[in-house]
Amino acid sequence: MSQPAIKLYRHPLSGHAHRVQLMLSLLKLPMEPVDLDMANGAHKKPEFLAINPFGQVPVIDDNGTILSDSNAILVYLVKKYDDGGSWLSDEPVAAARIQRWLSVAAGPVAYGPASARLVTVFGAQLNADEAITRSHVLLKVMNSELANSQFLAGDTATIADVANYAYIAHAPEGNVSLEDYPNVRAWLQRVEALPNFVPMARTAAGLQSS
Repeated sequence: MSQPAIKLYRHPLSGHAHRVQLMLSLLKLPMEPVDLDMANGAHKKPEFLAINPFGQVPVIDDNGTILSDSNAILVYLVKKYDDGGSWLSDEPVAAARIQRWLSVAAGPVAYGPASARLVTVFGAQLNADEAITRSHVLLKVMNSELANSQFLAGDTATIADVANYAYIAHAPEGNVSLEDYPNVRAWLQRVEALPNFVPMARTAAGLQSS
């Protein structure tokens, strides 16, 4: 019996939504995109708030199982569909290393490169200089750590890489240059070389992400 398509409620330019789209593709899972007109408030309409009261993308509907929050969705997808794979380890130290980078994605990435990009691409009323400064603090750490490993949590790709990829790859859209971070740029290339990798769109529109 074939796997039914998993509905992905998204904005095509949301890095948070791209995390889920990328994971679905890497796991070879069928996806049915549901693109929300967020510029006109589709994410704040009662019908969407009924599935995510926070009014944020992404949300998935996996044959009646409805989940929100991009990192939580990544955990769900690999726990359910990555049989025997290495995207999320059960070994304590490896699992902790992956969780560390999920926290980075939800913290320094969100308040650094993602915020800087929101200012330039979507006109968000945020302090661009502060976001750019935070971005370079983060990138220096990432560049240093990637000198010793192929991927963020070790030498194998995990959901840590999926969670952090989009906003780092698109950091230049927020006036955050990657020129001084060769290890980060090499890591991005390794992620992009993964089988079934899909890129995120680069055109502009308004959004809010979770």
